[in-house]
Amino acid sequence: MKKVIVGSDDLYPCARSAVEYLKEKGYQVELAGSLKTGKPEPWPDVAYSVATTVAKGEADWGVLVCYTGTGVSIVANKVYGIRAALCNDPQTARGARLWNDANVLAMSGRLVTEIMAREILEAWLSIESPDVTELPNIEKLKEIDRTHRKQ
Repeated sequence: MKKVIVGSDDLYPCARSAVEYLKEKGYQVELAGSLKTGKPEPWPDVAYSVATTVAKGEADWGVLVCYTGTGVSIVANKVYGIRAALCNDPQTARGARLWNDANVLAMSGRLVTEIMAREILEAWLSIESPDVTELPNIEKLKEIDRTHRKQ
């Protein structure tokens, strides 16, 4: 069973919907941030927790939600090995997996409705592996990550 970690800095409907949808699809879902505590949590802490869990291989991929989705995606992308993508529509989510091999999905709690969250996740999950023509670019991205990794 695939494991996904879902974190949010507040109890946004789209974050709750994402958790429900992933459970319906048979994923083991770990909760982080407000989804775990039931109260608002600092978005940098939530993003770092989700990103490090994915980077350590303790989850196959992650989902993050904050008011705009921008803050959590910035923090997540600071963690070595994370390729977080801010996706507020299904086509962007599909492309993030297909062309960028993204491993953390970030969404805006303000913009993304419960229905849209499900559609975004459906598009994300429709891609099992990246487009082979993009593998050289994805490898370049990984090399940049390795080059700038702090020791």
